[in-house]
Amino acid sequence: MPESNQSGEAIFRSAEMSLVQLYIASEIGRETVMSLGELGLVQFRDLNKKVNVFQRNFIQEVRRLDNVDRQLRLFGRECEKEGLTLEDGDPQSAASASDIDALVALGDTLEKRITELRDAEDRVTESQTESQELRAVLTETAKFFDQRAGGGSRDIESQSLRNVQFVAGVIPRNRVEVLERILWRVLRGNLFLETAEFGGDDGDKSVFIVFSHGAEIISKVERIAKTLDAHLYWIADDGQEREKQLQEVNQKLSDIDIVSQRTRHTLNTELRLIAQKLPNWRVIVIKEKSVYSTLNLFQYDTNRKVLIGEGWVPKDDISKVKTTLKSITDESDVEIPSVLNVLETSRTPPTYHRTNKFTSAFQLIVDAYGISSYREVNPGLPTIVTFPFMFAIMFGDIGHGFILFLAAFALVYYEGKIGKMKRDEIFDMAYQGRYILLLMGGFSMYTGFMYNDIFSKSMTLFKAGWAWPESWKEGETIQAHQTGVYAFGLDPTWHGTDNNLLFTNSYKMKLSVLMGHVHMTYSFFLSLVNYIFFGSVVDFWGNFVPGLLFMQGIFGYLALTIVYKWTVDWVAIGQQPPSLLDTLINMFLAPGKVPVPLYPGQAYVQVFLVIVALICVPWLLLVKPLWLRRDMQKHEYEQVSGNGGPLDLLGAPDQLDETIGDTPGDQTGGDDFDDEEEEEHGFGDIVIHQVIHTIEFCLNCVSHTASYLRLWALSLAHAQLSSVLWDMTLQAAFGFSGVVGTIMTVMLFGMWFVLTVVILVCMEGTSAMLHSLRLHWVESMSKFFEGEGTPYEPFAFKDELATN
Repeated sequence: MPESNQSGEAIFRSAEMSLVQLYIASEIGRETVMSLGELGLVQFRDLNKKVNVFQRNFIQEVRRLDNVDRQLRLFGRECEKEGLTLEDGDPQSAASASDIDALVALGDTLEKRITELRDAEDRVTESQTESQELRAVLTETAKFFDQRAGGGSRDIESQSLRNVQFVAGVIPRNRVEVLERILWRVLRGNLFLETAEFGGDDGDKSVFIVFSHGAEIISKVERIAKTLDAHLYWIADDGQEREKQLQEVNQKLSDIDIVSQRTRHTLNTELRLIAQKLPNWRVIVIKEKSVYSTLNLFQYDTNRKVLIGEGWVPKDDISKVKTTLKSITDESDVEIPSVLNVLETSRTPPTYHRTNKFTSAFQLIVDAYGISSYREVNPGLPTIVTFPFMFAIMFGDIGHGFILFLAAFALVYYEGKIGKMKRDEIFDMAYQGRYILLLMGGFSMYTGFMYNDIFSKSMTLFKAGWAWPESWKEGETIQAHQTGVYAFGLDPTWHGTDNNLLFTNSYKMKLSVLMGHVHMTYSFFLSLVNYIFFGSVVDFWGNFVPGLLFMQGIFGYLALTIVYKWTVDWVAIGQQPPSLLDTLINMFLAPGKVPVPLYPGQAYVQVFLVIVALICVPWLLLVKPLWLRRDMQKHEYEQVSGNGGPLDLLGAPDQLDETIGDTPGDQTGGDDFDDEEEEEHGFGDIVIHQVIHTIEFCLNCVSHTASYLRLWALSLAHAQLSSVLWDMTLQAAFGFSGVVGTIMTVMLFGMWFVLTVVILVCMEGTSAMLHSLRLHWVESMSKFFEGEGTPYEPFAFKDELATN
């Protein structure tokens, strides 16, 4: 593979990666991987794919730390129940192996202690609930008998209870009616039921008392009540015993309150002490667990007592990894030094683009569609400019762009404070894309100046290029005459004219076609950069050249005719300008015939371009497959007749034995442990692939060019909606005068501003952003982007902590 011209390049194309092999003494395996996690540069490969996860060397340590992690999450939930605030842990927190052992033991002790206190609190709460229910039953029962006594005669009470028994308890309030209906049907009305709410108006329980004759019926009532989740309590028949029972319950509740307060105080004290250290404990455990999970990817050489690992590292950062390994070895005084070997391999490395807080959001736009293939041109770099610019063409308005720019600027200015806040999903999305929003707002103001449009109104910043007659009659149609050219953007004279919409429609439609042609052309030339970089001559002659001729011969010609038509003063030459749409259609349906010529010799030029386009189709279809077929036949011939043929191998046993005797992991990167195989394509697969590519390319040239007309459509819709909103709100308010006019202006201004932000900035802005996204993912990236890479995901503690 060709070398990069620039050292450390990782923006225009991904960074060069190297597969390295590490030999680490088993005594310092944990410390070494810990340091590499802090460095965050190595993406380790799994060398134990054929080993069951439960049979790996460090599975016991992972299990032990999993248990500690579970305990810490339990402590966190308990702290949240107590309303304790947990701060973020220090990312630099670390612990030695002995500290980890102490933390494991402490976790078991604290879990047992917290569990016992929580169980004790639950038991106290349950006992308290039962006592409160019993007190409520006793209180309501006493009220019932007092009401029936009518004066307190206990002889009457004794007489009434002599042949009647009762059941009392507490039942959920929503089941009182169910209980009443069931008992009425089962006992055939032979009962008396009294209920009362328990716990005030907001309570969800009710006290009930059921009177009936006979022990069997009472037993049946008890069974029915229990099936409805009722709690039954024994109540004495005698009033004095009930009073004594009530006193005992009150005393018990008083004791329970004391015990409950002490238990909660002890639990709160324990949790406060835990909450102070819990965040750092979490950081330590997450780091330790990730370290041992990474060590499980290593192989263990029992003879040399070393750990063997492999991983991908950016080529320019290998020296940092070596320095880290050397420092750990020097600090530990082990006899076996750590060794790093760079391996030669045919595997496809992961894709790594170096980004910062500004470029990362744009890179995410590309990565959401697909990861760039290794070392191909990164679409994320031009997207920094083209994405907000395409958005601005559809969103162009100085006022709306300024609102968007101001909101994004606030996110950027206060990014430090906002970054520390807890954000919901929508706000976090806006925060992560704050620099995209900033550029979108800035470009929208620029295109707003080009359109001379601010909240659907125009500005006269320079001298107008048109002049109106000095006098006219009422009702007369007047025409302006051109006196010059407006210095920048659209002449404000066009605003308010009858043919304004016709002019701006034509202008924006042609502009969208030109922008689409430029966007697709530069994207197509990026494929040339890839072909040159990878040295693919067949793709240059078989894909790029015919594709370029086909695209430019049709749509490049259309773009040139648009510019040429703009440069001709048709009024001055007294000729009606021809329709470019008709010109393009007749170019293929009636070649050689031009009803209304645009320039001299147009018919010959168009016939030539059509012939070139038709030649390019079989060229695009056949050249690459035939070229590759010739290379395949040449390669097969060399294998049979050359030095690498199978007959020579059979005739050279010494050479074969020598090859088998090599250590596989030292030169090829441990191919025995990788199940990756290079995919081979036959000639038939190549032909099918090229046929699909040819059909897609030819059709996409048409459909993608038409797709850029969305730039015109959304810009038109945005301008018209802005104009309608102005006319229905602020313009209507200006029709009033005096105090009423002031009130209406203030009210309608508020309405106009809210609708502008919600509809035109938020909703229309989201729509324009999605359309710009589509133009980049499909229309642009399809010209050069393969997107078959895998992301570079190094072992880094900052990522582990962010995930957990």
